[in-house]
Amino acid sequence: MKKLLILIVAALFLMPLAAQTAAAAGGAGPDKDMLKGLITQVDEANRTFTFVRESDSKEFTFTFGAKMEAKDLPMGTKVMINLDQHAGEGVAKDVSRMFLAMDLKTVIALLVIGLIGGLLSGFIGSGGAFVLTPAMMSLGVPGAVAVASNMCHKFPKAMVGAYKRYKYGQADLKLGLVMAVTAIIGVQIGIQIQKAILHAWGNAGSNLYVSVVFVFTLVVVGAYVFMDAQKLAKKKDSTGHEVSRLALALQKINLPPMMHFKTANVRISAWITVPVGLLTGMLAATIAVGGFIGVPGMIYVIGASAMVASATELIIAFVMGFWGSVQWGLSGLIDIRLTLLILSTSLIGVQLGALGTTYVKDYIIKIVMGSVMLIVAVSRGAKIPGYLADLGWGAQLAPQTTALLEGLSFWSLVAALATAAIIISGAMAKGIISHRADEQRKIVEVRNHG
Repeated sequence: MKKLLILIVAALFLMPLAAQTAAAAGGAGPDKDMLKGLITQVDEANRTFTFVRESDSKEFTFTFGAKMEAKDLPMGTKVMINLDQHAGEGVAKDVSRMFLAMDLKTVIALLVIGLIGGLLSGFIGSGGAFVLTPAMMSLGVPGAVAVASNMCHKFPKAMVGAYKRYKYGQADLKLGLVMAVTAIIGVQIGIQIQKAILHAWGNAGSNLYVSVVFVFTLVVVGAYVFMDAQKLAKKKDSTGHEVSRLALALQKINLPPMMHFKTANVRISAWITVPVGLLTGMLAATIAVGGFIGVPGMIYVIGASAMVASATELIIAFVMGFWGSVQWGLSGLIDIRLTLLILSTSLIGVQLGALGTTYVKDYIIKIVMGSVMLIVAVSRGAKIPGYLADLGWGAQLAPQTTALLEGLSFWSLVAALATAAIIISGAMAKGIISHRADEQRKIVEVRNHG
């Protein structure tokens, strides 16, 4: 245990240095065609505007993008500009406000989103990015800022959740650290893939890639997890954990180095855990979500129970969240207001979610995970036709169709949040009532026998 704690402390101190090295080498942060600063002048007649870059106060003159209007260029506020290299030098593809204007409605929405995201994080072990990032973007937060701010709020929340569930004896610290190390490598691979796509097809191509990977992963993994949960729920002894056939077969492979994970009660080759960790990191770099691969991977490939896998994923989320926060922080894309608002309620939610796992059966965690995955897949899938149109790979959408798809995406996300909140709250209430009834029954039996 002492050695593992020393390893954690050393990793935390070395991460900032490694992140700076990666950033200097071009391995992290936003794409080179992304600029931050202020718009100081707009010339609508000539379709140009003057921009002052934040980093060095250098002044540039950019041309409006094909779909850009003067009203799309906010002055006097910090903006983020993506250049369209395929349209020629100095052409702006899109301009977005760096920081969301805060009013009471927005603050309340962020607090609610943070609470439900925290419940999910503590209950199923995911960092919650699959609902938090799209939810922030639906409020008007730029994608890069949403990802960065979510990443920053993620690691302290995951740390609290991991500590709580470690105290409950559910988190396997050794498995979490082994997975985290390989996941960080996967993150760097994922970043390079993203940059290659950005260079070839721009932001529209990146958006399409992210959405397709999102939908494919959610549908495949979500359907498998949901079906497995239904099978487990039909069995009489649904409290027990059954190791999948794949995991049992892989555990028999005696390929050194072999590793024993005490809490997970698994002995398996390190070469089996490495691919799961790499895919977790690559997915995190692609869509800011790693738990969808990490948790099912630990359950169905490594052989851990859903309880242990969801708890251990919080350790991985903490390490990856810290790593990502340092990199995004160096890029200046973290909105600390978003981070603090979401964190304030998600810290409460993650503890309630972690507490809820002590009162529910194993299959309930899988039902929540599978249900939310499938609903969020609809939300992301509704975005794909628009991205195809932006790339010229599909027909241009009519305004009515665009509005319909935007509405479908938004309300599917709302449905996912509501479904998670209802299932988790209901399962917790039922579990607590059942637990108290059992305690009262034991007290009565002791008195009768006494």
